[in-house]
Amino acid sequence: MANFSYKARNTGGQLIEGVLEAATSGAVADILIGQGVVPVEIKETKSAARAERRASLNISLFKPKVGHVDLLLFSRQLHTLLKAGVPILRALAGLQESSINPAMKAVLQDVRESLEGGRELSASLARHPKVFSPFYLSMVRVGEATGLLEEIFLRLFEHLEFERFMREQVKSALRYPMFVVLAMVAAIVVINLFVIPAFAKVFAGFGADLPLMTKILLATSKFFVDWWPYMLVATVGGVFAFRTWVGTQEGRYRWEAIAIRIPIAGKILHKAALARFARSFALGTRSGVPVMQALANSAQTVDNSYIAKRIDAMRENVERGESVLRSAIHTKIFTPVVLQMVAVGEESGALDDMMEEIGQMYQREVEYELKTLGAQIEPILIVCLGALVLVLALGVFLPMWDLGKVALKR
Repeated sequence: MANFSYKARNTGGQLIEGVLEAATSGAVADILIGQGVVPVEIKETKSAARAERRASLNISLFKPKVGHVDLLLFSRQLHTLLKAGVPILRALAGLQESSINPAMKAVLQDVRESLEGGRELSASLARHPKVFSPFYLSMVRVGEATGLLEEIFLRLFEHLEFERFMREQVKSALRYPMFVVLAMVAAIVVINLFVIPAFAKVFAGFGADLPLMTKILLATSKFFVDWWPYMLVATVGGVFAFRTWVGTQEGRYRWEAIAIRIPIAGKILHKAALARFARSFALGTRSGVPVMQALANSAQTVDNSYIAKRIDAMRENVERGESVLRSAIHTKIFTPVVLQMVAVGEESGALDDMMEEIGQMYQREVEYELKTLGAQIEPILIVCLGALVLVLALGVFLPMWDLGKVALKR
């Protein structure tokens, strides 16, 4: 028996934490589900986890994991099989046999065995909180209650496909500016380490007073040449420290709060997160999930801890009796147009339709921002490159130009 720390959400969407003793994490999930709460995260306590990690270190390094694509295919294929009238156990057995990922095979086998033991599908899936999110489990639970399980899996597939599309779009948006910035940094390093030192030898033979810009360039180059090992160590250490900081809950929250305020790229990240929230909230409420539970679940789909915390605060305000509109205003993450659409949706009783429209609107805006990203960044790059060329021209060629004029006068 080992001790497991857990995080779970009750029927009101509130996060609860604690420690339970059980044989496996699946047993802990069963206990929590029996208590009427949905497990979000289950981890062994450090002492037990450390001993197990030593025993299986080599295996765990190369152990495959269940990815987003695996879950996407599972949802789509299960929808097709259930729609065709295939019993759930036979459908899971077929998916287990056809699955390429060994990790997904193991999950499906455990789910199938759990179903054979008399548990519901949502309870069986909840035994794997790292694979199936609370949002996913809530949707499956609604499907079981309404008898529309095949339709729920289709909606989940469309939602997962949308999430994948948004992540890929954001990654592609950030790839170009990151590449350009890295290329400029590499160019500056090469110029200071190899190009300017070659000119320094030429300038040393002039025996004349050099312009201020040339002196600055030579001093910068000398600093790079003398201190480049320490700068390299400091850079690697800084990257490691940053990754460690972002890996903490507080660090990730602060960094993602800064990230959405970065010029150009920040607004893309912000709109993409809000598009995911609006689509998931609309899907939950349209499927019969209570508003507070839908807010709690959709907060976990935004992929940004700062916005997720704002949405959690919005849920708490709704819990206290405020309207969705007033709660959305207090978050300060929505534009006036969106707030107006929320007001209309809440007043007309069609909030799910309005949230779907908001999600589509944000998606279109993200796509537009991505298409015009090059045009937005190009002026900044031209200015930076122009400044770099100007500095090099003034620092390197001005002394040579002055020397040529002196030679002509003689």
